Parts: sequence; C-alpha cells; structure tokens
Amino acid sequence: MARGKQAAGRCALPVRHRARNPLRTDPNRPGGCPSGCHPRRPTDLTGGRVPPLVRPAPSVALLGYRLVLTLAAPGLALRLLREGARARERLGLAGPRGALEPRAPTVWLHGASNGELASARPLIERLLVRRPDLMLVVTCNTLTGRALVAGWNLPRVAVRLAPYDYVWTLRRFAARWQPRALILIESELWPNRLCEMARQGRPVLVAGARLSARSAARWGRLPGLARRLTGAIRFLSAQDAGSRDRFAALGLPGNRIGPVIDLKAFAPAPAPDPDELARLAPCLPRDRTVLAASTHEGEEAPVLAAFAARYRADPGARLILAPRHPRRAPEIAALIARAGLDHATRSKGETPGPARPVLLADTMGEMALWVALAGTSFVGGSLVPKGGHTPFEPAAGGSAILHGPHVANFADTYAKLDRAGAAIPVTGAEDLAAALAALDGPEQSRRAALAQRTIAALRAEAPGPDTLVDALDRLLTAPDAKDPCHG
Repeated sequence: MARGKQAAGRCALPVRHRARNPLRTDPNRPGGCPSGCHPRRPTDLTGGRVPPLVRPAPSVALLGYRLVLTLAAPGLALRLLREGARARERLGLAGPRGALEPRAPTVWLHGASNGELASARPLIERLLVRRPDLMLVVTCNTLTGRALVAGWNLPRVAVRLAPYDYVWTLRRFAARWQPRALILIESELWPNRLCEMARQGRPVLVAGARLSARSAARWGRLPGLARRLTGAIRFLSAQDAGSRDRFAALGLPGNRIGPVIDLKAFAPAPAPDPDELARLAPCLPRDRTVLAASTHEGEEAPVLAAFAARYRADPGARLILAPRHPRRAPEIAALIARAGLDHATRSKGETPGPARPVLLADTMGEMALWVALAGTSFVGGSLVPKGGHTPFEPAAGGSAILHGPHVANFADTYAKLDRAGAAIPVTGAEDLAAALAALDGPEQSRRAALAQRTIAALRAEAPGPDTLVDALDRLLTAPDAKDPCHG
C-alpha cells in the first residue's frame, strides 16, 4: 500500500502524527476519530473546544508531593488487594456501565464520605433538575459514602470510589468519564486532582469550602504550591467567612470567590432505621431524652455529672452518650459507673430503662437514629479544644442544641445560632445541668422554641444551592483559563 494511505477504517492522519496520550477516547463518541487512535478533545456543553493538553514540567513542590505518593505506593498496593473488585475504581478503570449509565455530558462531583455527600445532596438534586442534559459521576473515599449515594436512587447519577491521587489514575478516570467540570465538596483539595483537571482544561468548583486556621498555616509554609492549587480553582464558595478569607490570603483571586453558602443548612434530616426507631422510642421518650453527640475525652465526665443531677430530679430522664471514637467505650463505661449511673451498651443489643438510664452508643453510622430519639442535643468537641462538631444534623432533626465554648470549626454557625437565641452555650457541668433542667422541666416550651428557631437561623439570608448551579453553568461555557500548576 502506498505511503500516506491508510486501510479502510483507519485514521486518515499520518502515523507519525498520532497522539500517544493516555486520554484515549471511545471512537463511537462524538468527536473521536473512527480508529480511536486520536483522543477527542474535551468540549464544553455548547460544543466549544477546550484548549489542547499541554505538557510543561511540573513545579518542584508537585514533584515532591508525587515522590511522597511514589513511596506510599507499596502500602496502597496492599490495600488494593484487600479491596478486591473495588480496586478498579481506585485505579480509575471503572467507567460508565452501558445502558445502566448512559453516556451524556458529565460532571464529576467528589466528597470525602457521608457527611460531605449528605450536605451535597441538595446541590446534586438542583443540578439534575436545572440541567436534564447532564449526568453526574459522584466519587468518595469510603464504602459507606458510596452506599449512601447509591441508596438515593437518583436518576443520571453514577457513584464510584475515588481514584487515588496519582496522575495516571486521574487520567484514566478522565478518559473514561470525560467530565466537563469537577465539583469538590468542603476540603478535598488533593494536589494532583486539582492540577490534572486544570491541565486538561476542566474547570474546578469548590462548594462549602472549609479551611481551618491550622490548615491555612500549614499551606502558608508552602506558598508556591498553595498559589498553584488556588489558581486551579475557577470558583469557590466557602461555608463560613473565616474559610473564605483564608483562601483569599493563600492567593485565590477575589473574582473567583462566591458568596458564603453552607450546604449543610439545606440538607434534609438523615432518615433513621425505622425498625430500630420504633423499637427504641418507648425506652427513650423524645421530650425527656438528651443526646451527647460525638463527645471527646474530657467531655463525658461533665456531661454525666449534669445528667446525674437531672436524673435525680426526674427518674424518667434518659441520656444517649455517643462518643466520637467508639473504641473508648470501656473507658466511658467506667466513667458512667463513677457517676453513680448504670447503662445499656448498644453494641451488645441492650436497651435502656428506669434502672439503666444511659445508653452507651458505641457504634458507628447511627447518629441519625440518636438525633431522631432525642429532643435535646449537646454537640461534642466543644467543651474541650477540639473545635466543635457540626450542629446541622441535630438541627435538621428538630433537636434543641447545647454547645461548649470551643467551636472554632463552625464559629460563624454557632455565633448565628447564639445571636438568634437558637442554641444555649455552656461552659461546664453546672451550666449544662442548669440548661437541661430548664429545657426538660417546667420550661419545656423553651426547648420546642429553640428547635423551631434553629433551622430558620441557619438558613436566614443564606443563598441556596441555585447560586452554585448558576456558577457551574457559567464555568461550563466560559473559555478555559491558563493552567496554573505548571511552568
């Protein structure tokens, strides 16, 4: 056959010009050449072409990060062996599944696990309604998060475990899904993921972004890498003003910073197991049950002291004690006995009652059940300097909220609740005992009023998920920005 001519069905371009690129696309997809040897360049949803891939040398900081990943590879390989069939997802090999997941313009959304994904659900649902032409591939780091999203049974949503943060796994994932954009939830800012999407001209949006002062200080010690990563972000909506300001200080341009939106304020209350709720409700009357949620070492003792005082005044009072780390259950059981109380242990299938007023909830993944059973919730990590945990889950469940002074992780949120009279701040056992007496005694109407005001206060004046959908629309049709991660 003459030079320059190709056999039927082969690409017409000369062999020497064929791209040797890992982003090799399906020849049946629009834009791919018939032989499949030339990858289709990503397009936006209007058909406009994204600039071609570039291959400048990565920065020194990224090279150092990739060296660390290389050293970690043997350990990750062992983990992959344990994950079995799920290993394909970690390696970026699991693409759409034929007719079950039809190919359509795709947006990639990533959240770490249950909490982040639950908060993202209102955004996902609004995006599906507003953009019926889109499909979403949702990734996460845990099997529990994967099961959560799969259980929603949302149309046009596929769920996978996230590919590891290696360049080659990310390129495989992008080749199979061809995402038009990447939405990151909260703090999942992995360097290779950000830079590889920017390199390919795929815009990155961060929703509910969170950056603590401690994390910002660590990034501040790597200013070059911080500037490159923030430069890869095309739009960011922080969940609080402090996080917004810290991202700006790290180099995120002001014209890429959107309004403060905490997605958790719009998430529905998680549904508890209905059978377990029906079984435990007679033992734990909601108007007399207190939940101590996600407690840390140093918090159980004052909580138990406050509850013991309440129990002496009202033998019908009950306490659900749910430690942040269930492995501490033996230590906490000793504290319960020291407080002069008896308890039932959830992991043993025991139920509380008049002689056992405390339920030691030493299991994982059941917070929705405990919130549904408790009319009052103390949010842990706040009596000791742990920064506090989120009030959104008990708030969504209609529970009155108590919290300690250490709430740096959600400072704006708790300040808003306190200003609206929608939560009660406490500093120790005495304050906590007084608050429980007020809420569960003759002033029970105050507990109901607190619960009603909480969600209203959290959502007041806050833009909703539609603001983020609007931003994504703009990104999908905007011209690509210069890749900030190389050079």
